Amino acid sequence: MPRLRHPGHEGVTAARPLRIRCAAVGRRIVFQGISGSGKTTLASRVAAALEVPFVETDALVHGPGWSETGDAELRELLRPTVEGDGWVIVSDYRRKLGTYVLEHADTVVWLDLPLRTCLRRLWGRTIPRIRRRQELWNGNTESWRDAFGGWDSLFVYAIRKHASQRRTLPQLLARPELAHLDVMRLRTPAAVDTWLGTVVERRASNMR
Repeated sequence: MPRLRHPGHEGVTAARPLRIRCAAVGRRIVFQGISGSGKTTLASRVAAALEVPFVETDALVHGPGWSETGDAELRELLRPTVEGDGWVIVSDYRRKLGTYVLEHADTVVWLDLPLRTCLRRLWGRTIPRIRRRQELWNGNTESWRDAFGGWDSLFVYAIRKHASQRRTLPQLLARPELAHLDVMRLRTPAAVDTWLGTVVERRASNMR
């Protein structure tokens, strides 16, 4: 079974028995979490510490004019990395790739932070981006409508995703084909900082 690890939160309920051990530091790590959870920032720091390739899948999925990369093309773009020895990937895009990335990973880091924390961070990053027309990927920029206009807007989707991910991700990780995964569920900013410190410390120890 996947080994779910919840530093400081050993009473978390899941769909199967939990085996809580010390913090996982793998070599093929996929980050999960809603917008504003800090996935990209944390993942880039972990990749730098481990000296492995870093991939932000949004940059591959969203082409010029917000055109979307096809499923087969996205898989081929990711294949050299995913089937390599070490990497850090932000989001596995299951709606396009199924469990392809998860099947090749050894560790899942789930940033399951409080919704208020994610929304505060999302506000702090999105508003300046819109005002400055800051490019995200491939010439794309965010707009007020993208952020707030409707059911699929950035903020509404983050709220919806926060609830649905807590329901569906434990069920997904309980599947037999994903039994090899170590899962770190980090539920507070302090837990995130502690785990990152563990990664950096172990990397430094290995280099001595």
